[in-house]
Amino acid sequence: MDKTNFHPLHSLPVNRTHNKPVKANKLTPAPFSLQLQSAIQSKNGLTISKHATERLEQRGINISQERWNRIEEKVSQAKAKGVSDSLVLLKDAALIVSAKNNTVITAMGRQEAAEQIFTNINGTIVMEN
Repeated sequence: MDKTNFHPLHSLPVNRTHNKPVKANKLTPAPFSLQLQSAIQSKNGLTISKHATERLEQRGINISQERWNRIEEKVSQAKAKGVSDSLVLLKDAALIVSAKNNTVITAMGRQEAAEQIFTNINGTIVMEN
């Protein structure tokens, strides 16, 4: 027979045998930085890793907000089709994107990309404009 009731004032389960509240399993809250990153990511779509940011700056690659929005849309579509890591080919750049984590991992100019072998990707998105 179950000997647990709910305390009338606290809505906590109480063990009737000992008349003590039963401790509920509490989830450990995520650190603030993880909560912030999650909120930013869900609001803005893609996150750009520190490495990718450095590569974009080093290579002088500028991507407009409108273009980022289109990239985010295509990555979302690829993710829906089961793509976890993709190569995004733009007219002037190439990005490696983790669709699973919504993160741009690295970036390079399109000419530089022409000489590369890309591994560990399972999808390619070609966007000429």
